Amino acid sequence: MTADTMLDERGRAVETITATGAKNAFGKVLDTALARGVVAITKREKVRAVVLSIEAYDALRRSSDGLLAGLDAEFDALVATMRTPQARAAGDALFAASPTALGRVAARHQRCGERGRPGPKPARPKRAGRAARG
Repeated sequence: MTADTMLDERGRAVETITATGAKNAFGKVLDTALARGVVAITKREKVRAVVLSIEAYDALRRSSDGLLAGLDAEFDALVATMRTPQARAAGDALFAASPTALGRVAARHQRCGERGRPGPKPARPKRAGRAARG
């Protein structure tokens, strides 16, 4: 099997045909898609397209509808948390903050890194007029 071998929902290798073969024998491609659910079309040995039976297409749509419904619910919950009095107060404070205050907070978060742990302190510039020790 090549790296581009596709498997169907039952774990069987999907029938493949080259783009030229599909162009010259579309009836065969359609019959195979109706019988097996899907046909992969390759170009330069890579799968570039698929032909689905209507049953396979409907199953794909049904599975994505459930996923989208879950994402809708998650989005609605996030929006609800943004509409709380605490979130409104935080937003108001953000817009009322001075540029200096925003800069201090940004610098602190930059030093803390992604997980909120302090990172290495930035090197301080050397002061002019100090003699080098040696």
